Amino acid sequence: MSQTRVLFLCIGISARSQVTEAFLRKYTGDRFEAHSAGLEPKGMNPLTIKVMEEVGVDMSGHTSKGFETYLGKMLFQYLVTVSDDAEKNCPTTWPGVSDRVHWNFEDPPPL
Repeated sequence: MSQTRVLFLCIGISARSQVTEAFLRKYTGDRFEAHSAGLEPKGMNPLTIKVMEEVGVDMSGHTSKGFETYLGKMLFQYLVTVSDDAEKNCPTTWPGVSDRVHWNFEDPPPL
């Protein structure tokens, strides 16, 4: 059985897409292959790492990747934008995406 591949996309990839990727991995086991990327990667927010550790999720393997890491290189069944800015600025064509979903999470406060 092949996994359903999901890409969570935001702008800075410092919190929102990282968290959604981590929770999908944690709560769905091997049914989904989760990834995250940003349109303008800025690096992981240290508070994201701390909060996720508090709920038992290890973020040590997560990195802040740009969307070009995946665009045209990996096929996804789902593309989930997790901010209004990402939805507005995301490439309109993403090869191989079966379903595109938008979940707007408010931007975390700056450090």
